[in-house]
Amino acid sequence: MTDSIVERYVRLGLRLDRRVEGTVDSYAGPPELAAEVAAGDLPGARALVDEAEALLTELPDSWLRDQVAGLRTCAGMLAGESRSYADEVHGYYGVRPSWTDESVFTEAHERLDALLPGTGPLAERLEEWRRSMLVPADRVESTVATVIAEARRWTGQLIELPPGEGVDLEFVREVPWNGYNTYLGDLRGRVEINVDRPMTGYQLLHLVLHETYPGHQAERAAKENLLVRGQGRLEETIVLAPTPQSLIAEGIGEIAPEQLLRGEAGAALAGIVRDSGVDLDLAHSLTLDEAVESCRWASVNAALMLHEHEAGAAEVSAYLQRWEMLNPEDAGRVIRFVTDPTSRTYSFNYPAGRRLCRAYAKAVPDGFRRLLTEQVRVGDLLRATV
Repeated sequence: MTDSIVERYVRLGLRLDRRVEGTVDSYAGPPELAAEVAAGDLPGARALVDEAEALLTELPDSWLRDQVAGLRTCAGMLAGESRSYADEVHGYYGVRPSWTDESVFTEAHERLDALLPGTGPLAERLEEWRRSMLVPADRVESTVATVIAEARRWTGQLIELPPGEGVDLEFVREVPWNGYNTYLGDLRGRVEINVDRPMTGYQLLHLVLHETYPGHQAERAAKENLLVRGQGRLEETIVLAPTPQSLIAEGIGEIAPEQLLRGEAGAALAGIVRDSGVDLDLAHSLTLDEAVESCRWASVNAALMLHEHEAGAAEVSAYLQRWEMLNPEDAGRVIRFVTDPTSRTYSFNYPAGRRLCRAYAKAVPDGFRRLLTEQVRVGDLLRATV
């Protein structure tokens, strides 16, 4: 594979981002390449389709071809091509969404009923338990910083974290998300944590480990060190949202917490949360989260209801409140996320990525480390589930 093909791929991603802001999640490649694209004419949608199709004809079956297929789908949607929601998701990420039978949620509710104290409605008991586990607002920032340091120390036993690697931590307000890691390149990431929304001790651990170590920051830094610097893989300098890269990245982020919390590191990390004033029972929280996890597929059903079954927002909100046990405000957030043109397919990456990456990490020797350090393909994940 020649460098020119890889450079064309990077240019295609950067050019698509000029038409659909957010296509590029992060770019740490040659600045002159980005400057060249920025200085050029605004590309037409059909021209972008043609660029993607030309690359597909030249690329062998490979990780890079999977990526270009996602960009081809993005360019086609921009050009007005008509696809079902399920086809659009499959085109981006290489996995097709399907309906989860409500019996899955009923079983999860039964497990939760046994785990949660009280006898009232399940959603109210879950919310009451969460309120009892909130990290005090004045302790969130110090707890997050301490958890990051400890998680980084333990992650160093899973993969090599090179000298100079690290994160710049910021606390933000008035944003729609809980946390965000913007990879800056040169082994650095900027991690932003939303302090407007209260978090339980377990939610804080999950969020921080997802965004930093051994989640997003660990993955991007390891791949920059090993694949970009070590092997000269220019394609790893760009992270593109509408591609299989996102499904795998979010899958890594979703299973990252359990890599530490279910091992020796769990006691140390839980101790940090308890020092903040939360009476965290880590084993109970992990079991509870396992049950709640099954209910998160209700958000995928909600997206299918909205986009393929022509359901209205009120019906979908009621569905989410019943099966995912969300309050009306959080149900509204899900609906906005899966109807926003820039994010309507992205939520699928969390439950699907989690299921597939977890299966791969269990089935393949040294699987989690390989996810962090190699160009694992979605096809590899799917084969691990067979």
